[in-house]
Amino acid sequence: MAVPVIDLNQFPNSEEYKKLREASEEWGCFRLVNHKIPLTLMAEMKKVVRSLLDLPTEIKKRNTDIIAGSGYMAPSEINPLYEALGLYDLGSSEAVRTFCSQLEASSYQREVIEKYAGAIYEQIVDIGHKLAESLGVQTDFLKGWTCQFRINKYNFTPESVGSSGVQIHTDSGFLTILQDDENVGGLEVMDNSGVFVPVDPCAGTVLVNLGDIAKAWSNGRLCTVKHRVQCREATIRVSIASFLLGPKEEAVEAPPEFVDSEHPRLYAPFTYEEYRKLRVYNKLHAGEALELVRKLRMES
Repeated sequence: MAVPVIDLNQFPNSEEYKKLREASEEWGCFRLVNHKIPLTLMAEMKKVVRSLLDLPTEIKKRNTDIIAGSGYMAPSEINPLYEALGLYDLGSSEAVRTFCSQLEASSYQREVIEKYAGAIYEQIVDIGHKLAESLGVQTDFLKGWTCQFRINKYNFTPESVGSSGVQIHTDSGFLTILQDDENVGGLEVMDNSGVFVPVDPCAGTVLVNLGDIAKAWSNGRLCTVKHRVQCREATIRVSIASFLLGPKEEAVEAPPEFVDSEHPRLYAPFTYEEYRKLRVYNKLHAGEALELVRKLRMES
């Protein structure tokens, strides 16, 4: 069984809106084809990403946090094969420039990163709006929401084949657009029966994952998908994940369209920063922190 495919060329066809809604409710992820990110730009960005991740460690460490976990992540005891660089608030040209300066990016690298950040931001907002419309929500709920991207490198070795490249987790934000490595597989998502399904590479497409904020915002209607990366071969694997996180300051709360006498409000209002800290402090990385927010609602 393969993850659903959503074709952006089919909108505003009502059937495609239905497919989007069903994929988001049943899987929490889908592959996006005929998106608006130029394929040449995706290829250039991958080359830039690989060169940045190959920089000396002392330079990568200059990619400091804006919020905890938003900067350089070195290999760790939990994820020894994984490292990443991060850019918080990719919708801000100033934040993009700071990221490039930290890593001493060349003028060419800066140009590619700026173009990619602009294209991915436009695409992530577009799919967020389409998802809301598929559920009958017409308001511009994304205003003031922040985005982040994280560029990932998996240092797979012969000894690591068969092991996990990164632990099982859900994404903490609303949705993620992933430009996967088109040559190296390993990504797996959990279906609604609890079985991990391989997501094989498909050049020229991107994968969309829904996160914990989407489930809370939709009053439990949308699915937050658990996923992991497995080492299948001894090689370097690179991916680019762009996250639509949530409101920068306002609380996440289900809109009136999702709440009625048969569907009472499930979660207490919370800010993204509060929720992120709840996940980190309690070491709950696979959606379990939502149950803590749900208990707060029941106790109020």
